[in-house]
Amino acid sequence: MAILLGVDTGGTYTDAVLIDDTTDRVIGSAKSLTTRPDLAPGIAGAVDGVLSETGIAASDVAMVSLSTTLATNALVEGQGGRVALVFIGFDRSEIARDGLEEALGGDPVILIAGGHGHSGEAREPLDIAALEQGLAALGPEITGIAVAAQFATRNPAHEQAARAVIRERTGLPVTCSHELATALGGPKRALTAVLNARLIGLIDGLIAACRAELDARGIGAELMVVRGDGALVSADLARERPIETILSGPAASIAGASWLTGERDALVSDIGGTTTDVCLLRDGRPAIDPAGARVGRYRTMVEAVAMRTTGLGGDSEVHLKEGLDGGLVLGPRRLMPVSLLARAHPGLVHRALDEALSQGMAADGAGRFAVPLWSVMPAGLDRREAAVAERLAGGPLPVQQAVRNRIEGPALLRLVSRGEVILSGLTPSDAGHVLGLLSDWDGLAAEKALRLFSMKRTGAGNRLAPDATAMAQMIVDQLTDQTVTCLLEAAFADDGRDWGAGHADLARHPLTRAGLDGHRGVIEVDLRLGVPVVGLGASAPSYYGAVGTRLGVRMILPAHAGVANAIGAVVGQITVHAEGSVSAAGQGVYLSHTRAEPMRYTDRDAAIRATEAQLLAEAAGRARAAGIGDMSSHTEIEIKEVEVEGSPLFIEARIRATVQGRPRIADG
Repeated sequence: MAILLGVDTGGTYTDAVLIDDTTDRVIGSAKSLTTRPDLAPGIAGAVDGVLSETGIAASDVAMVSLSTTLATNALVEGQGGRVALVFIGFDRSEIARDGLEEALGGDPVILIAGGHGHSGEAREPLDIAALEQGLAALGPEITGIAVAAQFATRNPAHEQAARAVIRERTGLPVTCSHELATALGGPKRALTAVLNARLIGLIDGLIAACRAELDARGIGAELMVVRGDGALVSADLARERPIETILSGPAASIAGASWLTGERDALVSDIGGTTTDVCLLRDGRPAIDPAGARVGRYRTMVEAVAMRTTGLGGDSEVHLKEGLDGGLVLGPRRLMPVSLLARAHPGLVHRALDEALSQGMAADGAGRFAVPLWSVMPAGLDRREAAVAERLAGGPLPVQQAVRNRIEGPALLRLVSRGEVILSGLTPSDAGHVLGLLSDWDGLAAEKALRLFSMKRTGAGNRLAPDATAMAQMIVDQLTDQTVTCLLEAAFADDGRDWGAGHADLARHPLTRAGLDGHRGVIEVDLRLGVPVVGLGASAPSYYGAVGTRLGVRMILPAHAGVANAIGAVVGQITVHAEGSVSAAGQGVYLSHTRAEPMRYTDRDAAIRATEAQLLAEAAGRARAAGIGDMSSHTEIEIKEVEVEGSPLFIEARIRATVQGRPRIADG
């Protein structure tokens, strides 16, 4: 039999699962806490756990596949390394388009002359001197560089030339926009490249940690990584294009849901520590988002499953609503649950909570802790960041001790956004411990944190909740409500009907809520989902029963739902795409655009055939390198024409070659 090992590294847990590829059954699974910044112990714990549980020898593992939510979580939480953008042939005003300026977040831009026109002809020479001058001015905190040139998808020469200079001068990882997307739209391509450059360090560290732990155990099998569209790619390719792993975990969960349940039509909702991911499964397959993956506030050009990702999870931050009535909001930031921190630092946590409770009121920052994640003091800090970091050098501290004044508050948040520090505070996971839904961590610390939070006052001056249990139920009820809203948004979006309003507005509309309530009056209103919901994630059995009841729908909670991502990681196929186009450059002149410089033809069909053959060869070569055994291939050709004086006028042909197949599985 062939044994496949799936590993999923999430925000809170790292999962491992072993599957017998011959009989298509799960042999065993295990969980371990995800460890940061060094991911290796968490991976080691999960892999050792599943090997020990099953008695399978490490040498019997024939393939390993990895899925992760790290890239998704980093974008949702605004984390990642500092980058620079080399913007070639664009006006400075274009930085403000398509969310690029927000994605840069103040990181430097090197704006230089160059770029190409629509047909791939150079508009002006690439300004190498300006590039070198801009590179020399970059600080040591830059961890990667993104390159985007005008019409690079029609001619990548200037991006390729700039990459060579950057590598020679800096040695930093370089992301070229033409390698991530073939569609036009320079600022959006630049945004995708910037996010990719920002993620390289995170994903490289994850893959290196996973490979090292596998090697240490004698698992020499090929390591694959799940892409955002659910396909598998080699670890080397994932290192170069980490942006393609956004929605990797959710894509794997969809594959896992289909494999576990056999359901053909369902909404799949996967709750993790940081996010809830919802996707429609139709005819057994997830839809691909035609506009590119959206994660948090960013719309990228990455092909991925049509997934709605919301910053709502078991470890979401709990906020008190402003206003007279109070109430709660969860997320989008992930916190380390107080009960989890107390397991590692019981004296610190209980002492701080007891002191805060003795005050008889919940002061600002009470019950919250700052936890350093670095092994070496981070470089490039400003004066206030350095002051906060120095206090945290000895380990976690209550936020009130880590931050001495209001001016230092933003400095701490900057350390959080860069992934150097994580905040610990009250979360739904803590509420679950008090209500008996969970029992993994320090339940007494959770009870104290909930009791402290319940002392907060609404705008009307009323206490938020009478005790810890009531506070915990409020948090779980809020989790139910926000999960219902996520599912309703996805359902309205995927229903296919023009509802005449935005999906988010419809999900929150009073009529929708009246329908869920089964309102009976002069008007009677009923509303429920028309497809079942598959609930995935370790905490889904704890929370999703109430979600199903509220939506009046069959809630499916399959066995192994807590490790569905790890299962999905090993049941997918490798899929490799190569894309190009043919454009009209004048009467009887056709240009072929691929990763090479444009080729000129005098016959349209000959240009299309030559481009198709080149793309198939490119995809097949990359597929062999990615580890496909038996492969199949096909091409899609979309021809754009307009009618002029009754005759068709050729504008463009877009060509996509696809090669796919199962990974080669080692024998013995």
